[in-house]
Amino acid sequence: MKAVVASGHQQVCEAAGEMLKNGGNAFDAAVAGGFASAVAEPLLTSLGGGGFLLARTDSGKSTLFDFFVDTPGRGLAEAEIEPDFLPVDVHFPGSVQVFNVGYGSVAVPGVLRGLLHVHRKFGRLPLHEIIAPAVELARNGVALNRTQAYILALLEPIMRLTECSRTLYFPKGKILQSGCEFKNPDLADFLESLPACGERDFYEGELARRIAADMSENHGLLTAADLAAYKVIERKPLRAPYRRYELLTNPLPSFGGFLLTIALRYLQESMPQRPLYGSKSHIIGLLTLLQHISLCRENAHFFTHSQADEDFNKNFESIRKAFGGTTHLSILDAGGNAASLTCSNGEGSGYIMPGTGIMLNNMMGEDDLHPQGFHLDPPGKRIASMMSPSILLENGRPKLVIGSGGSKRIWSALLQVISAIIDFEQPVAAAVAAPRMHWDGELAQIEPGFAGEVISALQKKFPLNIWQVKDVYFGGVHAVAANGEGGGDQRRDGAVITV
Repeated sequence: MKAVVASGHQQVCEAAGEMLKNGGNAFDAAVAGGFASAVAEPLLTSLGGGGFLLARTDSGKSTLFDFFVDTPGRGLAEAEIEPDFLPVDVHFPGSVQVFNVGYGSVAVPGVLRGLLHVHRKFGRLPLHEIIAPAVELARNGVALNRTQAYILALLEPIMRLTECSRTLYFPKGKILQSGCEFKNPDLADFLESLPACGERDFYEGELARRIAADMSENHGLLTAADLAAYKVIERKPLRAPYRRYELLTNPLPSFGGFLLTIALRYLQESMPQRPLYGSKSHIIGLLTLLQHISLCRENAHFFTHSQADEDFNKNFESIRKAFGGTTHLSILDAGGNAASLTCSNGEGSGYIMPGTGIMLNNMMGEDDLHPQGFHLDPPGKRIASMMSPSILLENGRPKLVIGSGGSKRIWSALLQVISAIIDFEQPVAAAVAAPRMHWDGELAQIEPGFAGEVISALQKKFPLNIWQVKDVYFGGVHAVAANGEGGGDQRRDGAVITV
């Protein structure tokens, strides 16, 4: 069995692959890839963001490492400050969307502590080897790919907010374009400090105190007490049968894995006999299911009545954001270890921690994460997410490792790719590349590539918005399979390597 890696960037795949070539396992590779992605995909992820890693070891142990963000404000008196919370217009093709950034948008970050926690738990290689590819990319530069340049252009107002971010993304006063070299020497220096110091300075040392001082001075909510209290949570993955397989995915309190398991259950029940792949009956049935699940509040009997499910049902209909600054990495090694890693920095807060090159997240300003309103939750609450790193097992062994970016489209993108691979025996790359659909609550969003007769049939049953190009809106699914196949989503410049 060969090892295989899929991610949103060729250099991330190569960083992970280097660990596998040097005798590391899937978890060494995932951590190395996670650090490299913070350099090569800086508009989607950051060591100052949040994420999840689903691990399945060769011995059969499964763990969901939750290092998503916490709500800040420990030690602050209620209503002590008015948060620095700046609405910024982002101009997407065909629409303008408002994102909230600034010091008051920063939640307690988890990616750095999470990656190091996973390495200590399951890694084989020394940390200096793990971080070496990311250090090289940060110091010597990495070419900005098409996806990163596109997202930078979208998020330009945010990236112009501070002198530090302008230095990174607007050298000589001009915005970086696709193919331009992106360097982050401060991040290279910070990474090189990790083998000796770990994350102590970030969460408990002088750097933490400087961050807290900046926050206090600029009406942020993040405190030194928040950073010191942050913990990685090890959870039992959510398990669900699908046909003759078993899905492992992100459990509650996060939304995405829960939605995915419900959708797979109803797909299995609604499609016991497989229609012709891509036919009118297949696509109409699939879109009907997407609409059905998205209207979950009208179908409350789908859910069990635990408090967590009631909270989910209450919150889901308000999840509405169009863009998700998220990336994913899937790895299977030759020994049967599997790692599924999804990380996000939102759109970024605009604040870069002093001397580190690390932009902190804007998760407190994400309306999809706070559907009942901003700054209402108490400090220290783990924020829920739609991120759904997943592994499909066959007879207890990893069959498929998969995940995606894409905010509320994550579950629907994963559903369509999993079904194509499992139900219709499509090659992984073809399943990832196939056109997708999503029901947004009012319209069926349709990518180009469906047969004309299928579109005609859909138009008779659903209101459609037919896109002219495949787009990051529909996610970024990166998947690998036990047979050595992989699919890197070209919607986000995905890449695959085998070792």
